[in-house]
Amino acid sequence: MLSKYLIVFFISMVPLVELRGAIPVSQGFDLPIIRSYIICIVGNMLPVPVIYLFARKFLEWGQDKKFIGGICSFFLVKGQKAGEKLEAKAGKGLFVALFLFVGIPLPGTGAWTGTLAASLLDMKFRDTVIAVMAGVLFAGLIMMALSMGVFSFAG
Repeated sequence: MLSKYLIVFFISMVPLVELRGAIPVSQGFDLPIIRSYIICIVGNMLPVPVIYLFARKFLEWGQDKKFIGGICSFFLVKGQKAGEKLEAKAGKGLFVALFLFVGIPLPGTGAWTGTLAASLLDMKFRDTVIAVMAGVLFAGLIMMALSMGVFSFAG
């Protein structure tokens, strides 16, 4: 059982998958939903300070390097576009926009992209972590409800 929790924990740390993928996997493993939710939140939030503090610097450094330039450029462009989109929609409501960007579980959104976007926009670290945490908690609740079949889309 511990190995299943570790798998779920590490899946929640993976960019673009995050807890949006980890919570359904936990339910495929028949793990208790609340415990899985907590483990996924921790796993999803663990990279956030590292992303905020170092990802921008690494990506800017690596964008002109031979082997990693393409992927670094891809993530810089993705983060910049996400940041511009957030800023255009939010204006002074950037905190709420970041919360919603992270909290609504759609492809390409999440803690990784949201944190990178906030970093590229020079949003304060504390505000970024709080908005991303709130968004991750909200996205986790949505995924938990969907995984448990609370929302039935079958006619």
